Amino acid sequence: MSVPGAPANVDKLRHMAGTAPRVMVVDGSRVVRRLIGDVLSRELPDVRVVPCAGIAEATRALAEGPVDLVTTSLALPDGDGIDLARAVRDAAGQSYVPVIVVSGDAQSHLESRQFTEDVTDYFDKSLGHAALATFIRGYVQPEPVPGARVLYVEDSRVVALATKRMLERQQLQVTHFTGVEEALEYLEAHRGQADPGTNLVLTDVYLKGELEGSDLLDRIRNDFGYGKRRLPVLVMTGDANADNQSALLRAGANDLVLKPIEERLLITKTLFQLRLAKLA
Repeated sequence: MSVPGAPANVDKLRHMAGTAPRVMVVDGSRVVRRLIGDVLSRELPDVRVVPCAGIAEATRALAEGPVDLVTTSLALPDGDGIDLARAVRDAAGQSYVPVIVVSGDAQSHLESRQFTEDVTDYFDKSLGHAALATFIRGYVQPEPVPGARVLYVEDSRVVALATKRMLERQQLQVTHFTGVEEALEYLEAHRGQADPGTNLVLTDVYLKGELEGSDLLDRIRNDFGYGKRRLPVLVMTGDANADNQSALLRAGANDLVLKPIEERLLITKTLFQLRLAKLA
């Protein structure tokens, strides 16, 4: 999940000569570093893994050459993942590099808004290392999910047009509604069927009309009974209030997309949730 102030210039990700991405894996456990490295090497054959035991070792490695992405555990021998993220930001030429916190406690930290702007995203390690490889691929080697369907709710036609174009460039099929009521009618028409009518829901929080994005989220999770893997929901919000963001995640949002929308992060999150749902 991205946090306010996360680096927006991630389009510079492919900054190095050649095409092989370099991924730094920071974890105090040699076994974990090897496990993650093996999975990444298997799932992303061209990847170059840079394993580091802690902040000091990672800082030395960053001084030797740039990386495309950093994963870090929350607890490290010489600090924590937040300290590591800050060290990455301070390293020359690395201010825009995505830093992903990998932790079984990531969700609780996320919901309590304990992550800082130096952390780009988080990953719940209970999803498994294969899913982590898929997540990382979304940043360094994004792959489309052709034909996947997105139910999109946005009442601003200008924003909707721009966002639809972003999604459709990824070969996604977008069904756009301006209000929650229309979206619920669409979902109702598919209730009880094996196919809910869409593979992912993307909705703004604040919408014109009696119902808002939070109401749509509540209906999807509690009325229709769709779990996070069955029907992922991404919620777009420009609200920087940490409590309000936490409430959306506790209510069942898979992730938040902060406004103004940064295209690469939106696409990364969308494609990741679609691929993760296929692993269910």
